[in-house]
Amino acid sequence: MAIKSKNIKWKDRRRRMGLPLSFTRYALSDDRLFLQTGAFNLKDEEVVLYRVRDIGLKRTFWQRLCGVGTLVIQSSDKSMPKFEMKNIKKPTEVKEMLHEAVEDMKIKRRIRIGEYSTALLDDDDDDLDDDDDDDDDDR
Repeated sequence: MAIKSKNIKWKDRRRRMGLPLSFTRYALSDDRLFLQTGAFNLKDEEVVLYRVRDIGLKRTFWQRLCGVGTLVIQSSDKSMPKFEMKNIKKPTEVKEMLHEAVEDMKIKRRIRIGEYSTALLDDDDDDLDDDDDDDDDDR
């Protein structure tokens, strides 16, 4: 079972009405995020933390009443590019914990350098072209 691996920082189950009455389990380790579903036939999925691109939080009115929320995670993982951790307890704290773990893993793997260099390549310098056009009109 993947969720029983060492170095688990956090784990929870999907909740119904605030109670852990589900066969969906979530866990966070130092380097991976785990998702396990099923009662008799188990399905284990995992995402390496440095592949996480975005973390969002959704809370409906009923989720807020029950003290739960849904984390929406976008990743560059081929098997799970987008998944939701539904109805987890203390979702804001878990989101911050996940964010810190993702940032730590990206720093360890030196992933940040690639993101910054691609951001610089996307700048098309439109503002520089506009100045040149104004000079041509004055002549």
